[in-house]
Amino acid sequence: MAAKNPPTRTNAKLPVKISSRTGKPLPAEAETAELFPPSDIPLDILKQPMPDPLPRPGKRKLGVHLSTSGGVSTALERAVRIGANTLQIFSSSPRQWRGQIISPEEAARFRDLREENKIGPVVIHANYLINCCSLQLHFRAQSVTALRGELERALQLGADYLVLHPGSWRGMTRAEGLNAAAESIEAAFESMPWRDTNFTLLIENTAGSEFSLGGSFEQVGELIEQLRRHAPVGACLDTCHTHVAGYDIVSDEGYKETTALIEKTIGCKNVRVWHSNDAKAQRGSKLDRHQQIGRGTIGLAPFARLLNDKRFAHCAFVAETPVDEPGDERRNLEALTALVK
Repeated sequence: MAAKNPPTRTNAKLPVKISSRTGKPLPAEAETAELFPPSDIPLDILKQPMPDPLPRPGKRKLGVHLSTSGGVSTALERAVRIGANTLQIFSSSPRQWRGQIISPEEAARFRDLREENKIGPVVIHANYLINCCSLQLHFRAQSVTALRGELERALQLGADYLVLHPGSWRGMTRAEGLNAAAESIEAAFESMPWRDTNFTLLIENTAGSEFSLGGSFEQVGELIEQLRRHAPVGACLDTCHTHVAGYDIVSDEGYKETTALIEKTIGCKNVRVWHSNDAKAQRGSKLDRHQQIGRGTIGLAPFARLLNDKRFAHCAFVAETPVDEPGDERRNLEALTALVK
């Protein structure tokens, strides 16, 4: 459950929670629990009452990772209901090797709904099982096959970005792991029809565990550089991962130093998506635990700074925050929207 009080490091106020039933501000937390028992309101956005009027998206590209329950196209319906103009999905189960088959009809409906509602970019997050730099060759080969499936589905849906965690190089040197990941990704892209599209693979930074490729900005930048000749590639940076990996994005001076390092190692123009997540764990802990916007150890002020940084004006900002209570997706989206100047 989200903490009841925001961090003390910022005086910025948390946005008022809005009722998913009435669209009006909710009363105090204790009273809300009595008026709207959680058991009476489904977590699924599509099973909640239709907002009237529908929320209007803001001027920045702000969205949430959304469920595809009922078919991938239903994620777009959920986006419309919460006022998102971008979104992230899984195109298949993120913890199974067998990839989902998307019918041509469902893919066409996805594309049509996206165009009708002017939603984009569309971001897909790759399977968590994929390890492009595994020491085990059979596991690496299985990862290449799974990544090819992710690429096929992304192109079928007309997605703009596929976000990838490169994997763990345990048992190898970092250089060997980097080369293995590059070779695996190149193999997955072989003969893929991406050249006439706007599709880009995004390498995501990780929370900084010892053998996780992408645990530093330098590693993300090195992998991007190796892949440039073989695939369309950029970066996705995660605020929670950045924070718990030890980078300072909270203080003014720390933010300046961290973003200067991003420019030096990756290039701000190559960052296409920011996963906008607060953190439950402390800076430098290397514990990847996402928290509601403004209710964790990062706080609201750093998100306001990031959202209004002109160097990242081209980016999409997508929350991957917990859904503990009905309406959390919309509340986190509104928390980000309220910070845009």
